[in-house]
Amino acid sequence: MSIEVKDVMGRVAIAVLADASFAEIVAAMKRFAVGAVTVIDADRRPMGVVSEDDLLLKEIDPVRHSVSMFESRRRRREHDKAAAVTASQLMTSPAITVTPGTSVRDAARLMHAERIKQLPVIDVVTGRVVGTLHQRDVLRVFTRPTAEIEADIRAVLPEGGPFTVEIDAGVVTIGGQVRWRSQVISVTEPARAVEGVMDVVCEVVFDNDDLIVAPPLL
Repeated sequence: MSIEVKDVMGRVAIAVLADASFAEIVAAMKRFAVGAVTVIDADRRPMGVVSEDDLLLKEIDPVRHSVSMFESRRRRREHDKAAAVTASQLMTSPAITVTPGTSVRDAARLMHAERIKQLPVIDVVTGRVVGTLHQRDVLRVFTRPTAEIEADIRAVLPEGGPFTVEIDAGVVTIGGQVRWRSQVISVTEPARAVEGVMDVVCEVVFDNDDLIVAPPLL
């Protein structure tokens, strides 16, 4: 069973309006102990995200008024953010979002690829923010009860067992016997995709080897 964002997400939408001041953004981050807030419009639809890095530019950017013609577009954008005073000026846009039906595995991949620690969760119909997914929410899948993980693994094992399943700290050991060596893959690989599984140790034996590789022709 694939765990979805709605199963682990926070139900509080950590967001500020586009005209929120620098001080209001800092206050929201402090209140909810987060490193970023979603910027929303009047209809609660995400416009972008303001992170701690965006706010820190106020302190680290040495240039506030002059801009060199040789600067990169990124550097000019940093100067603009350093001089910004509202959420709409500070934010990075567009906002990277997920929906309640997004799988936690896909959300984790997105966080890793984009190097972000939280994602706004939006309603798939209205586009409005309905919650927030944090890294700690994603990591909760690795604290699932052992019985739940085992049930999900047995649900994806091929028919024709029986197979033994042992779980220790997220590492799954599968034992049993199949007729062909190629069938071993169909036993172990689906188990790797089960939420909460860190690794799979295969102790399944086979009667016949149908994966013998022919030697190369000379």
